[in-house]
Order: sequence, then structure tokens, then C-alpha cells
Amino acid sequence: MFEKIVNIIRNQYSGQKQIPLHEPYFNGNEKDYLLKCIDSTFVSSVGKYVNKIEDDFAEFVGAKYAVATVNGTAALHIALLLVGVNPGDDVIIQPLTFVATANSIAYCGAMPVFIDVDRNTLGLSPEKLEDFLKKHTEWNSSISKQINKLTTRPISACIPMHTFGHPTRIDEIVDICNKYHIPVIEDSAESVGSFYKNKHTGTFGDIGIFSLNGNKIITCGGGGIIVTDDEKIAKKAKHLTTTAKIPHKWEYKHDVVGYNYRMPNINAALACAQMEQLEEFIKFKRNLAHKYKKSFDTINVNFFSEPENARSNYWLNAIILNSNEEREKFLEYTNNKGIQTRPAWTLMNKLEMFKACLSENLDNAEWLADRIVNIPSSITT
Repeated sequence: MFEKIVNIIRNQYSGQKQIPLHEPYFNGNEKDYLLKCIDSTFVSSVGKYVNKIEDDFAEFVGAKYAVATVNGTAALHIALLLVGVNPGDDVIIQPLTFVATANSIAYCGAMPVFIDVDRNTLGLSPEKLEDFLKKHTEWNSSISKQINKLTTRPISACIPMHTFGHPTRIDEIVDICNKYHIPVIEDSAESVGSFYKNKHTGTFGDIGIFSLNGNKIITCGGGGIIVTDDEKIAKKAKHLTTTAKIPHKWEYKHDVVGYNYRMPNINAALACAQMEQLEEFIKFKRNLAHKYKKSFDTINVNFFSEPENARSNYWLNAIILNSNEEREKFLEYTNNKGIQTRPAWTLMNKLEMFKACLSENLDNAEWLADRIVNIPSSITT
């Protein structure tokens, strides 16, 4: 079976001896915009391309405002501060996620609380979320926050993630969190170009964040985006990410502790060129996923397809094997054959720095983490 899988992958990337998991694709105005940016001398956090990527991105996803940051992790950190996460608070996340989600909570001095995922979305389970909130939380009117009775800490945010670009049941999650007065930050780092019920990911909650890292569907090397429909939040996001500097022709005055998190213009130039090709990239990705699924069905391999009501960007394609033992053998076999494959991330609750954090029953996340393998998903000519 392993050899059959290898042949299916090689059929999609014919002529490539070494097949990477995901590499960037530059076939547009990238060089032209970069040269224009260099010629302008505005290569840092001020310049026309920063403004343009914010306008273009907001228009594409259907948000009123977008703020460009140096990377997705910085966007997460700022988003948590914007919704009022304080040291000593709890923040609900799923354990099946990239470490940046949990790290950003730690940056705020807060603690993650791990709630299980659904197997058919790979994202936070609305049922598990609501069950936890019903059983283990209570409203504290004196601070206007939901209190986690198991930790005695306020729950100040919930961060559902759209795993590998596949939308979770985000509308249900937002409805539940609204009922319990918990702000929602959508970790849409991997889901640029993904829609749920005809609405772009990142636009359901209070704030959405995206990543434009080198391995994402569009990239500018690093790069992140914060989106929101709240003008006050957008203005504060731009202020905090620009070292909280008060605008003035020559004076340097800052009114709060800020962060040097703005996206440089030179990165934004690359992002603008990539944004122009996004629809083409999504078309390729979805076509590749269709070919993979059709081929894997013939050999009875479980290819993970977009959830119900979703239009996924298929950022990273995934297959689900039968056991952890089979997964380990497959990873060794494919990587030795020159095909880069990888498992899902180590679950956050199993990392040394988060082992002491509260975890509910995580059976689905553990089952998936034992079996998921990401396979090559790059765009090619």
C-alpha cells in the first residue's frame, strides 16, 4: 500500500526526484513589486504596499478592516490583548494546533484550557465546548466574565482553529461563546481562501488572524493579518503594532506599552503580488485534492476531505492511516523515498510547557494525532 501511495503522489509531481511538503510559488508580479519597493526606499513598516495588502485582504475576506503584522503569531498575541486577556486568565483552545496558538496565550501570562476536536472537521468541537461551559463555569457579575470553576480563573477568550485550511463549525462555536460572553478569536492562519457557509473564515468571531508564512497558500516570507469589523479594535490593533507611537512629524511619544509588529513594506510588496494570484492558487489546490481523493479511494486510503458546508483551500492535504504504528512506518518509508511527509503536531497538552494546563477528555484529538499524515501539497506549473 505504501508504494501505491508513493506512486499517487509522484503522479502529481512528475519529474521531481525530491518532493517537498509545501513550497512557495512565485509566478506573478513579485519581482516587479519588490524592485519598486526597493527603489522607493520605503522598505520598513511604512509604505504603499502595507496599505494595499490591508485593503486587498479586507476586501477579499469580506471584513471591514485589516491590519498587517510581521507574522501570524504576532497577530494572535495582539488579538488576545485586544479582547482583554490578562495575566492569570484562561483561554480555551484545541490541543490539535500549531504551537503559536498556545504560545501567544503564554505571552499574555494566561493559561490555555484544552477542549477536544471533532474528527470530521479537525477543529474545536461545539458540543464538547458547550458541555464544558455548562458543567464547569459560572458567571461572575462583579468582573463581567465567565469563571472556570476548576481553576477559579476568568475565561477571557476562545480560539478555534481552521486546521489545515478546513473550516470548523465556527458559527456554532461563536453562538455558544456569545451565550457565555466569551470573545472569539479565529485562528485562520492556515485558511486564507477557505469559506464556511459562503462566508470567509476569520470573519465570524470578534477578531480573525491569518498567516502569510513561507509555507502558506500565499506568502510574503513572514507576515500576518488581523481582521475585524470593529473600527475601535482595528485602530487599537494598528496603534499597538506600531509601538504605540503617537503620530507626530518628529517627536517620539508613546502612550502605552506597544509592539514592533507591523509588516514591513518589502514583505507587503510580495504579499500584494501573491494576493493577485490567490484565486488561481485555490483552484489548483482544490483540483489537486480532487485528484488525490479519487486515487486514494481506489486503494481504500482515507483522504481527509472538506467538512460539510465548507469550501476549503486544502492548504495541506492529509490522509488518515489505521494506527500510530502504521503512521510511523509510512513516515519513514516516504521520507526515505524522497517524499516529504509529516505527522500532525504534537498535541499541545503533551508539550512540556503546557502539561500542567487543564485538559478535558481529548479522545478525538489523540486518535487523530496518532493517524494523520500530511502529504505534498505544493502548487506546480
